[in-house]
Amino acid sequence: MTHRRQILKLASASAASIALPQLVYAQAFPARPIRYICPWPAGGSTDAVIRSLADSAGKILGTTIIVDNKPGAAGMLGANELVNAKPDGYTVSQLPHGVFRVPHMQKVQFDTLKDFTWIACLTGYTFGLVVPASSPFKTIKEFVEFAKANPDKITYGHTGIGTSPHLAVEEFAQRADIKLTNVPFKGNADNMQAVLGGHVMAASDATGWGPHVEAGKLRLLATYGSKRTKRWPNVPTLDELGYKTVSDSPFGVCGPKGMDPAVTVKLHDAFKKTLDDPAVLATFDKYDQSVIYMGTEAYTKFARDSFASEKALIERLGMAGKG
Repeated sequence: MTHRRQILKLASASAASIALPQLVYAQAFPARPIRYICPWPAGGSTDAVIRSLADSAGKILGTTIIVDNKPGAAGMLGANELVNAKPDGYTVSQLPHGVFRVPHMQKVQFDTLKDFTWIACLTGYTFGLVVPASSPFKTIKEFVEFAKANPDKITYGHTGIGTSPHLAVEEFAQRADIKLTNVPFKGNADNMQAVLGGHVMAASDATGWGPHVEAGKLRLLATYGSKRTKRWPNVPTLDELGYKTVSDSPFGVCGPKGMDPAVTVKLHDAFKKTLDDPAVLATFDKYDQSVIYMGTEAYTKFARDSFASEKALIERLGMAGKG
């Protein structure tokens, strides 16, 4: 009996010695700056929102959160980096909605459902289709009529093959029975320069176009949300126009797989608190983004559900397996 007690004592001491360093590590976290990858160029709307979140969460955690821009590859470079990052909480990233759909279109370096920790979802986009103020298109109806009479003649810019601004327009085009020519860019800033400079006839993007619409340089034809925006209540949604296209691409902060749950909770709680920060909410308002909060469990389920629904969309658009 004494021998058994000694074994149990040793076993519990051993378990405690394993758990203790993890507990101490979680309590000490963060002990150095955290890197928050923004897989889009500096100067765009996502970059501005992520910088605001990083500044706020850094203050809450008592450290610096450095935003690291990794633009290109339709926003997939953050996901690629997380696969190879240590799961210590010091490397996190935005994972755009493309991580749910690009794997159905081409080979990628990650497994969407196995390689990431879905820490917290925080917000989502308002997407819209804009044309230069000098464009003859005043409405989506005129846009569609021209496209029907002139297949492939309308060029539109977007933020990369497989991104939400690309696929929302492709879905709309399929439902409208029109053919458009898509032109990919690295991010919002490049896309806006192209449409403002007349290099493309239209642009599909998140609300980096907002200031240009306000200034009268661009015209907003439609937005892609489930309801009209607060700032442009007179602009219809593609859905209400009968094209059954809704997109808002929720996002937040994610880490590599295998993170210490206590560190995940610390990061989650800090980023959740940013949603009470007036500076963060002002940045959301500037880009017409609403609070879309999901905790770790709900965000993980959302990832699984989105992966399945995006597979169905890609197949419906006839884009499965394409590069």
